[in-house]
Amino acid sequence: MSAEKNKQIVSDFLKKFSAGDFAAALEMMAEDGTWWVAGNFPLSGTKTKAEFKALLDGVGDMMAGPIVIEPVAMTAEGDRVAVEALSSAEHVNGKSYRNEYHFLFVLRDGQLVQVKEYLDTMHANEVMCT
Repeated sequence: MSAEKNKQIVSDFLKKFSAGDFAAALEMMAEDGTWWVAGNFPLSGTKTKAEFKALLDGVGDMMAGPIVIEPVAMTAEGDRVAVEALSSAEHVNGKSYRNEYHFLFVLRDGQLVQVKEYLDTMHANEVMCT
């Protein structure tokens, strides 16, 4: 796939995710795909597709609506797409979730096979895990 096509796939994934359509977003992930979250808090670590789905289900239950991820910049080379992004959402406890991210998406045959998510883990922990 071309770098431009890979950017479009990642953009489509983020739109589905931001709409709260986790099922459609996860269909874009390879069965052997992994999602890694930086840091050392309850959401951190490497997750299989099934584990990532369970994580999304849990996060989805604690938010009053979807976590909207707005790409700010996107760079692609070969099968890798780097994305700088901002998020916004409201927790059911009334706290606002606003985070800054850097994602690295690795694609194979039009599917996500590896995602690395870098974010402000202290803020994520404070809003989602305490």
